[in-house]
Amino acid sequence: MSVPRMTRRRFLRRAALPTIAASLGLGEPRLSAAAAAVASITVLPAQGPGAIPVALTVNGRVYELRIEPRVTLLDTLRERLALTGTKKGCDQGTCGACTVLVDGRRTNACLTLAVMVQGKAVTTIEGLADGNRLHPMQAAFIEHDGFQCGYCTPGQILSAVALLSEKRPTDEASVREWMSGNICRCGAYPNIVAAVRSVAGQNA
Repeated sequence: MSVPRMTRRRFLRRAALPTIAASLGLGEPRLSAAAAAVASITVLPAQGPGAIPVALTVNGRVYELRIEPRVTLLDTLRERLALTGTKKGCDQGTCGACTVLVDGRRTNACLTLAVMVQGKAVTTIEGLADGNRLHPMQAAFIEHDGFQCGYCTPGQILSAVALLSEKRPTDEASVREWMSGNICRCGAYPNIVAAVRSVAGQNA
């Protein structure tokens, strides 16, 4: 007598029998060996290495923290340092809302572990202005109405600052290309480009 092959579908059906029987009021059926094995498995929560000391330099200030190695820079900035100007958007590195500068380079904070930036200078939107005097890019975004809801604006501004420091071309097509990693769901792109180009003209 041949034994029927245990397919994935057959296995799932047998594993689900106790739940189905209980919902129909049929009592506890006898479990197959496979279903019994599944029922006996205990799933333990994932255990990390625990908090470790981390020193971060953010906006010129050194912060001594104890955090787990798997904590992102984005969550550290927002939840531990209360620097909520850096926004949590897609959490996948595709929208650019979490853009910060690390040693002057554009960085997606949601994809960067906090422990990775020790010994480096992190700049968030809160550290861009000089006291009450706005950074030229911040002032240009206001002048050219480069935002609507404002959610993406911190990342847009920091990305634009880095674009100019990278000495990228500043014609309209180039600005759009080099800012393409920062999404504006309100569609304020023409005004964003105008703001970036106006600052580029000031620096020319």
